[in-house]
Amino acid sequence: MSEANKKVQNRLEDIVIEEDFEQMLEESFRTDEEATTQGVIVEIKDGEVFVNIGQKSEGILILEEIQDDKGGLIFKEGDTLEVAIIGSRGGRSLLSHKKALRKQKVKEFIENYKEDDSVFDVKIIGKNRGGFVAVDENGVEFFLPRSQSNFKDANNIINKTFKVKIIKIDKEAQSIVISRKKIVDEERRKRKEIISNVINQEEIIEGVVKKITTYGMFVDVGGVDGLVHYSEISYKGPVNPSSLYNEGDKVPVKVIKYDKEKKHLSLSIKLAMPDPWEEIKDGLELGDTIKVTVSNIEPYRAFVDLGNDIEGFLHISEISWDKNAKNPKDYISEGQELDVEVIEINAKERRLRVSLKNLLTKPFDEFLKKHKVGDIVKGVITSVTNFGAFVKISNMEGLLHNEDASWDRNDKCKDLYKVGDEIEVKIIKLDKDAQKISLSVKELQKSPVQIYAQNHHVNEIISGKIRDIKDFGLFVELQEGVDALIHKEDLGNIDLSSLKVGDSIEALIVFIDEKKNRIRLSVKSLARMKEREALNEINDNDKVTLGDIIKDQLS
Repeated sequence: MSEANKKVQNRLEDIVIEEDFEQMLEESFRTDEEATTQGVIVEIKDGEVFVNIGQKSEGILILEEIQDDKGGLIFKEGDTLEVAIIGSRGGRSLLSHKKALRKQKVKEFIENYKEDDSVFDVKIIGKNRGGFVAVDENGVEFFLPRSQSNFKDANNIINKTFKVKIIKIDKEAQSIVISRKKIVDEERRKRKEIISNVINQEEIIEGVVKKITTYGMFVDVGGVDGLVHYSEISYKGPVNPSSLYNEGDKVPVKVIKYDKEKKHLSLSIKLAMPDPWEEIKDGLELGDTIKVTVSNIEPYRAFVDLGNDIEGFLHISEISWDKNAKNPKDYISEGQELDVEVIEINAKERRLRVSLKNLLTKPFDEFLKKHKVGDIVKGVITSVTNFGAFVKISNMEGLLHNEDASWDRNDKCKDLYKVGDEIEVKIIKLDKDAQKISLSVKELQKSPVQIYAQNHHVNEIISGKIRDIKDFGLFVELQEGVDALIHKEDLGNIDLSSLKVGDSIEALIVFIDEKKNRIRLSVKSLARMKEREALNEINDNDKVTLGDIIKDQLS
């Protein structure tokens, strides 16, 4: 609004006030129309004070009017005091000493009053049909017309304090008229002007923190309060404002929006600062090592502060090489400084992931320095599965597969061990690429075939019972725990379909693998061996007969 328009508006308001003044004054006189006078206390009786004010009968003053805060009497019978006539009852005037004192103060106030436009506080002490009676801190009484009060609810305002301005003084009537509406209207105009200037401001504005709440902060920008939501304080995301600011702090802000209906001004602190993501997207690369501070720890994850309003995400799987790690607090603590490796940067989605374990020596590499294939070590069962058991050795876990737990194919780890058992195992494989360790218990023991081979050898004729028949051949049980395989092609002239489980069969041992616990038999090789033995015997017999014949002929 221009200065000329302001003057016109103010003049119109003054005209309205002048036109209504007679009505205001009349209303103020309805409780004040009697003048003050002096009276003499004649009698104090039954909570009332009878005062001679020169009328036919004494006026009545309530006892509380001449008592102090402790209930003691300020005046006694025969004393003279100032009173004001405030009504009548049964032909007697009703008096008020306090009213008289206030009227005296009003008179003194008016005599010393120098016209100004100052604002001061008053307390509402009563109301009448035309408005409200108020007093200032010195006990001076004022009249607040209802039309100048601007109260939305006038039911609960007694003893409440409000800011007002004097709009009219009548020296003859000894009355002071005040207005609250004028201040409210001026504040509204001022607020509109400030808001208009603020919402059109594209530059950074300096504000003062007025109030801090759990959801944000109210910041004063030139006389108007705006809300900085907790999500608009830092580029880290939602933060607790009380951890960063105190009431009275000066902060830079930018205007986000203004809701005219709700009259809400939204501000942002982070938009008034350089965007750190713009700074790091070109200056930080995958694989970079950066120093951070642990800012927050939660189940299975932690957040680290880069020191420039950016937080990195550190998952539990990136804190330790220990696959059983669950709580980050077992490895790191809030406030701790760490060196971490950048494993993901997404400036568009404002996401940064880091790894601590990538900068730590891999447990597998440490394990390789101390162990090799063939070592026999002790370990503790950490978990048992359907396919085997995991055994912790030093700071690594190795797998003991079911087939390596026992020479008995029917044995399973879940039947042999429980979590916490300490066992002795042999390292049979170290896979550096897959970071896996394979273990064996059965290789610490002699295999059934090894024991069998102590008394049997290749090319020995043995017999056994058929335990199982397959399309490719059959398994023969030589003794308890020792099976041998006869391939289909090694059956010779025997038809596989003519055999059944439980049948006895004779064959020749053709192969023994003690490490793999395998024996192969052959009926065909046995038949060939028997054929050779028969031919040799025939040949031997034929040679003797021929010699004898020649010998006989020569003789």
